Amino acid sequence: MAIGTKELAPSELDTFEDTRLVEELRKAKEELFNLRFQSATGQLESHGRIRAVKRDIARLYTVIRERELGIRATPAPVEATKAKKKAKKADAASEAVKEEAE
Repeated sequence: MAIGTKELAPSELDTFEDTRLVEELRKAKEELFNLRFQSATGQLESHGRIRAVKRDIARLYTVIRERELGIRATPAPVEATKAKKKAKKADAASEAVKEEAE
């Protein structure tokens, strides 16, 4: 269990891809289950953590649903963006070589 984990900020969630959001949701639900289990057995130290995890779950569900409805934009794939930049650099370099040859 991660007692010291921080809450997920909405701006941070905007950078996550859909698969990562689902994975974070799964982790948060698992943590909530463990916290409830600890609470029932009297081993829970921080009751405020249950509230924070519930809010994280609600945030994750909200972001996922907003993406489904098209309200919130999905992040551009990082790999595709890097590939485009590399292609542009390669094109510029090849053009420079062609100009020098002429």
